[in-house]
Amino acid sequence: MTTAKARRDEIYRLAATAGLASVEELSRRFDVTASTIRRDLALLHEQGKLARTYGGALAIGAHPEASLRQRIGEAFEEKQAIAQWAAALVQPGESILLDGGSTVGALAHILRGHEDVSVTTPALNVVEELADSPGIRIDCLGGRFRSVSQSFVGPLAEATLERMTFDGVFLGADAVTADDGICEADHSQTRLKELMARRGRNVYVLANSGKLGRRPFHAWARLETPWTLVTDDGADPHQLALFRSAGVAVEVVARGG
Repeated sequence: MTTAKARRDEIYRLAATAGLASVEELSRRFDVTASTIRRDLALLHEQGKLARTYGGALAIGAHPEASLRQRIGEAFEEKQAIAQWAAALVQPGESILLDGGSTVGALAHILRGHEDVSVTTPALNVVEELADSPGIRIDCLGGRFRSVSQSFVGPLAEATLERMTFDGVFLGADAVTADDGICEADHSQTRLKELMARRGRNVYVLANSGKLGRRPFHAWARLETPWTLVTDDGADPHQLALFRSAGVAVEVVARGG
């Protein structure tokens, strides 16, 4: 039987890695009553390890959004493998949308040598990668600039998207879950991602295995249209099963492959 201390240590570990957890989820996970979990959370809060949120949920005290520059070096091998797989989908004559983020930026780098491809993007790193590529036409979504993500969001970007469609949409994510979709730090980001997904014939979410099942922030993009999760072979089989059970197509790419 799990001791109370071991249970509280595990609750703290889950909060530090997944970002958020509800009383109900924790009660089921540890097979204890909701009141027991609430006492655990109260003690962890008193110790300064967790901050309580509405509805009995919890979050670690500080979970800041990492900048694009900080994220570029994280899970580098996994992101490269995912980007290579995605690049192989792009064919001459196609029009695609590339979201912001480090994994989509890696995809843009690989696409530099492609011919006769139209790329629309809200992201400066994507523009920088493709600016000198003679075979690629670039259309940029304008709007309010978010320096931390180096991309544009807001009504101007959304209005432009409503007048466009794409053969393929490639989305990045801070985290992604089978039930709630893409997690981001800002609601303007999730709103834009939802609109992007609606405008694509094929929609791909590029997310390395470390992002699956995590809940670091409170803003979510619900993807109502069919979509494909592209991740690496370090993914937890349980997480992959959750996505497949939710009707999401899953592609697992070998790292270094």
